[in-house]
Amino acid sequence: MIKWAGWILAFCGAAHTLGALTVEKAARHAGTWFGGGLWHEDLAQMSPAGSAYWLSVDSFGPPLVVIGLIVVWLDRRGITPPAFIAWTLGIWTVVDAVVQPFTPWPLGVLAIVLLLAGARRAARHDDPAPQAGPPR
Repeated sequence: MIKWAGWILAFCGAAHTLGALTVEKAARHAGTWFGGGLWHEDLAQMSPAGSAYWLSVDSFGPPLVVIGLIVVWLDRRGITPPAFIAWTLGIWTVVDAVVQPFTPWPLGVLAIVLLLAGARRAARHDDPAPQAGPPR
């Protein structure tokens, strides 16, 4: 479960970033980005190049890929990711679902449920119930 959650998170981050760069054509502004065109950007009056940058390279996508890959890495080593990762992503996903209901937030919910269920399963296996028997 934990491995699948990690891959879902990494996929969502990569899909968002690559989709913004290609489908939304954000990459066409790369010359402006690397030429210093955003150095004095006013966030209140964002240029198309600034908007494209925040939508793609500086969006939540790249960090979400990293979080997903860390979750996969931890799982491969038999380490259960801390529950705060799932709860933090859960809060963020709820906000996303309220603000932007027509985004793929259900994939986030799926990953979060898998993370929490996997963590719960791992905790059960790590802390078995006491054996019944006579008192010592």
